[in-house]
Amino acid sequence: MVITKKYVLTKHFEGEPKRSDLTLVEEKLPALKPGEFLIRAEFLSVDPGVRAYEPRLPLGATIIGFQIAEIVTSKNRAYPVGKRVVASVGWQTYTVIDGNFGSNNDQFLYMLPDFDGLPISLGLGVLGMPGNSAYFPIIEILRPKAGETLVVSGAAGAVGSHVGQIGKIRGLKIIGVAGSDAKCKWLTEELGFDHAINYKTQNVAEVLREVAPNKIDCYFDNVGGDISSIVLNQMNVGGRVAVCGSISTYNADIEALPKTDIIQPAVLTSQLKLEGFIVLRWRDRWMEGIEQNLKWIKEDKLKYRETVTNGFENTFDAFVGVLRGDNIGKAIVKV
Repeated sequence: MVITKKYVLTKHFEGEPKRSDLTLVEEKLPALKPGEFLIRAEFLSVDPGVRAYEPRLPLGATIIGFQIAEIVTSKNRAYPVGKRVVASVGWQTYTVIDGNFGSNNDQFLYMLPDFDGLPISLGLGVLGMPGNSAYFPIIEILRPKAGETLVVSGAAGAVGSHVGQIGKIRGLKIIGVAGSDAKCKWLTEELGFDHAINYKTQNVAEVLREVAPNKIDCYFDNVGGDISSIVLNQMNVGGRVAVCGSISTYNADIEALPKTDIIQPAVLTSQLKLEGFIVLRWRDRWMEGIEQNLKWIKEDKLKYRETVTNGFENTFDAFVGVLRGDNIGKAIVKV
C-alpha cells in the first residue's frame, strides 16, 4: 500500500494565496491495474500561471502543476521501472497513471529525455515547459529580424530570462524589465541583455525612450498592466507582441482593478500584431524545442538559474515566493 501526500484546494484564493486556502492531505493509492504505473515525485514546478488558473479549479481538486518523477512500479511496458517522466499531475508525492493519461488536452506526459549529464531538474525549466514557452513564441509569433529591438517584461523569471537570451542569439537588441537591481545586474552582466530596467525604482517610459530611441519592434509580455501599456505605446509600426502572462493582476480583485491606459490607439495606429498563447499548442513539436535549447546550452549560448526550495511541505511558500518575485530563474521544489 502506498500513501501519497497532496495539496488540495479548500478555499478559492482572494488576493495573495493563503496557506489556509490549501490542505495537505494523505490518501491511500489503489493497487495497479494492467496498463498503469506508479510514479514518485522528485521535483515539482511552481509557476505563477497556477494563480491564474486556480479560479477554474473545483474545491477539493489537487493543485495543478508539472513534476519530474521516477517510475517505481509498473504494469505498462512503455513505462518501465527506473525511468523518469514529466507529468502534469500537480502537487502530490505519488501518482498512479494509466496508459490513457495525456489524451486529454489538459494532461501532459512524456519520458524525460537524456540531458547528457545536465541536472534532470532542467526538465521543469530551460529544457521543459518554460524553455518551450520562450522558444516557440519567438520563432512562431514574434518572428524577429536581426537588428530589431525586443523588450521582455518579467525578464528575470524562468521564461523571460530565456526569451532575452534567444533574442541575443538571433541578433536582437534586448531590453529587460525586472523588479530589483540584483535581477537587472544578472540580466546585463551574465545573460547579455543590452539594458535592464528596474520598474520599482525607475520610470519605465522615460528609460525606454532613452535606450530604445528607434522604438520597439517586439514585446514578450509576462506581466500585463501598466508596464505593458507603456511598451505598446512605444512600438514601431508593424510591431509584434507575444502575450505569455499577466502576473501583475493575478492576485488582484478584478472588480477593484483601476482602469489602465487604453491600448487600442497604439494597436491601431502602429498596426500591431498582438497574440496570446498557451504553450501546449506546440505539444506535437515539444522535443524540437527541448533539443534546440539543449544544443544552445552545450554551445554556451544559453545560461540558466534555478531557485530551489527543499521539501514538499514547503511547496506553498515557494509558490507565494514566485508571485512576489522572490525567485531568479526557474522556481522548483526538490521533494
